[in-house]
Amino acid sequence: MDTLDSRTLILGIVAVLALLALVAWLFSRRKQSYRLVQRFGPEYGHTIDELGSRSKAEAELKTRESRVGRLDIVALTTTDAARFSQAWSDLQGRFVDNPKGVVVQAEQLVRELMGKRGYPVADFERRAADISVDHSAVVENYRAAQAIALRDQRGEADTEELRKAVVHYRALFDELLEVKVVKPEAARAHELAAQS
Repeated sequence: MDTLDSRTLILGIVAVLALLALVAWLFSRRKQSYRLVQRFGPEYGHTIDELGSRSKAEAELKTRESRVGRLDIVALTTTDAARFSQAWSDLQGRFVDNPKGVVVQAEQLVRELMGKRGYPVADFERRAADISVDHSAVVENYRAAQAIALRDQRGEADTEELRKAVVHYRALFDELLEVKVVKPEAARAHELAAQS
């Protein structure tokens, strides 16, 4: 009887440990899902819809985080930010005369800004995925602008849609236009170092 009781006890302990491990794993998965929902917002649901399952979507979002984490994303200097802001103002001023051309230029300016910040600018889907990691609130704007630009290439977009595309690009542009504040003494030291 002693052997049976000790076996039962061991089996009971193993069962409890297995149950605890399962609960811990489920808690960890739920916590991970919550973190991804918080970080990616609507992009979380978009990725589930695109890939067809929560587990595939979460794996993709974690891959994006890892990939973007290895990038050297930098803030703009005040000079670069001013240059980009001026370029955007000039671009908007040309919309009335050339809405189709401005949409193309807006997309190019956004890509240039992304490149300056350190994001790869290969294909659109990769750009949108990379942007979603740190700028999930505006990635849908980027997709909407791109969809309108593609309709425009087929001759299917009217002027109001082109205006909306520029507004969508502007939302992303503004989000990406982060500026690195350089303290005056650090800027002076940098200037002195460059002169010597």
